[in-house]
Amino acid sequence: MKSLTFLLVFVPLLSVCRSQSETGVDEELGDEEHVELFTTATTKLAAATSDFGYNLYRALASQDASSNVLLAPLSVSTVLTQLSMGASETAERQLYRALRYHTLQDPQLHNTLRDLLTSTGTTGKGLSTAARVYLSRRLRVKPEFLRLVEQQFGTAPKQLMGGAKDLKDINDWVSQGTGGKVQRFLTKPFPRNTGVNTVSAAHFKGKWENGFSQSNSLESFQIDGGTTVRVPMMHQDNYPVKMGVDSDLSCTIAQIQMQDSVSIFVFLPNDVSANLTTLEESLTAEFVQDLSMTLLPAEVSLMLPVLSFSSTNELQPLLADLGLSDWLTSPGLEKITAQPVKLGTVNHKVVMEMVAEGNRYASSTSPPSHLALRVDKPFLFLVRDESSGALLLVGRMVNPKNLRI
Repeated sequence: MKSLTFLLVFVPLLSVCRSQSETGVDEELGDEEHVELFTTATTKLAAATSDFGYNLYRALASQDASSNVLLAPLSVSTVLTQLSMGASETAERQLYRALRYHTLQDPQLHNTLRDLLTSTGTTGKGLSTAARVYLSRRLRVKPEFLRLVEQQFGTAPKQLMGGAKDLKDINDWVSQGTGGKVQRFLTKPFPRNTGVNTVSAAHFKGKWENGFSQSNSLESFQIDGGTTVRVPMMHQDNYPVKMGVDSDLSCTIAQIQMQDSVSIFVFLPNDVSANLTTLEESLTAEFVQDLSMTLLPAEVSLMLPVLSFSSTNELQPLLADLGLSDWLTSPGLEKITAQPVKLGTVNHKVVMEMVAEGNRYASSTSPPSHLALRVDKPFLFLVRDESSGALLLVGRMVNPKNLRI
């Protein structure tokens, strides 16, 4: 695990929390005892899907350092897991390694994933997902594959009919699965002669544990290059957060609580022109779990952009970056069909609505906090289910101007 150094500064209070390895304490006490952070089948699986999500995020983010990025990894994990149920043993092992399942040794993995999806999909958490495998109509599909996937995940893979009817059918199904929030998932039909295609979508609209008294006021957001844009911001004095400064990563990290054991982590670099790659490379399930136990409570004057936007991506080319180059060439989907077949597209769309809604913030007679957290320059963020540790969303906000759903 990466050693952490957190420095939380109040005026006049100074609080420092360092890991033993950095203060030299282990030299006196011997090797630090390893602490198992994930102790149940569900939390171990949640960590695996999170690490898959961080790897996929890095692959996507590396394509264009100047773009906003948003992913809902759990929905992608789900649809690739469905696909693995149709794979040979060799192909399944390849997929499991990319999905980070290979370390779990969970004989009930599919049941554990189903339970995780159920727990993260409860109404209060604000997340809804849709994941499905679509098969070419030319394929002679084995009924057992369809039956197993439907039995496990409640939705059977579907064979395509071709043309505009498929487009409407897929868009309607995604819309229904996300409460009408993800519209126009596809704008054109799947390419002809693609054997297997996957669809994964998600909508997130969480509510704050403590709402904001001020919202949508236009404030300046710094853009790399010395320019600024005016964007809607949420603001609240004396807002409770957990916070720290990581000197190695040169950033402030804040954890802001949402309802139903969901929280958002914000990673705010010290410098507007900072390269976010170092921050992105640090993200792992273990690192974030350690953060949740290490960040310190504080009350701050908080200013946060309104994040309401959508992101659509074709993820199939990124799978090679996750170690699936050979699998893409020879996917071994013999339990789906005896015919040779390859993966055509991995379509993914996320809609996020992060607005001021939440419990009414209790009025305070205290003077405004002297500690301020202004999220007014490019930053990373992630939304996490604290009860399981599952990564719900991960993203990068470079320019919040003109965001659209």
